[in-house]
Amino acid sequence: MPPVGFRRFIAGLGRTLIGTGVLILLFVAYELWGTGLFEHRSQERLRRAAPPAPECGQGSAITNPTPPPTPDGEAIAIIKICKIGVEKAIVNGVGDEDLKKAPGHYPDTPLPGQQGNAAIAGHRTTYGAPFFRLDEMEIGDPILVSTAQGRFRYEVSEKKVVTPAHVEVLDNTPDNRLTLTTCEPRFSAAKRLILIASLKGEALAAPTPKPAGPRSLAGEAGLSGKRRTIIPTLEWGAIAAAIAIGAWLLGRMWRKWLAYLIAAPFFFVVLFVFFENVSRILPANI
Repeated sequence: MPPVGFRRFIAGLGRTLIGTGVLILLFVAYELWGTGLFEHRSQERLRRAAPPAPECGQGSAITNPTPPPTPDGEAIAIIKICKIGVEKAIVNGVGDEDLKKAPGHYPDTPLPGQQGNAAIAGHRTTYGAPFFRLDEMEIGDPILVSTAQGRFRYEVSEKKVVTPAHVEVLDNTPDNRLTLTTCEPRFSAAKRLILIASLKGEALAAPTPKPAGPRSLAGEAGLSGKRRTIIPTLEWGAIAAAIAIGAWLLGRMWRKWLAYLIAAPFFFVVLFVFFENVSRILPANI
């Protein structure tokens, strides 16, 4: 029979591995569903400042031909894709924080309804997963967008998969189109799903575009993410560990189930904040 010390070591190692596995599963659940809470709160705020959502079946209608100022990081439009149940506010910007709130408009492309190629990026499986079912769209399916200038109807004309290096899908075009970009396949950032839709109706003149600079479907669109400081992550992780250790020590001196019951709400709140900070330092590419 193995010595007592060895058996205790194996038992402790087993509990550590089980605990680690549970934390990993909780983090996966947070990424797939918990991030949607953040996106939902952001959408509620953005929708109050956005134009009214279009109705399924409506066509294009210009109500204000004068291009309004385009704020960064705030709502500029509502996109509605009836076939796949999408109705989301769109923010101006495709940075990491922008796409956590909503699909983002590439600032150096025209706004939807304007002449040229209006491009929008969105997450596929996290932060509300606005483009989760984008692969189900077929040629001819409508996409409706409302901006401060009016409402605009697009119909899908092309669907393709490219590598993140194929940034030419963001280039301006002589025809009036909407380009939606997201990760492909689901749960991976290996490639990009590109959906192109043609504007049906009159297009508005587009202002002089901003200089594009270096482009990347992976980086500029917030689908790879920028590295954040790791210090807040370590701090919140240490607080979560301290609560867990404190509950364990209290349980040894008192009733274990009662100690865990008292500590659980504090632990899970801190764990949620810890997961959010972990998410910030990881590539936000799905």
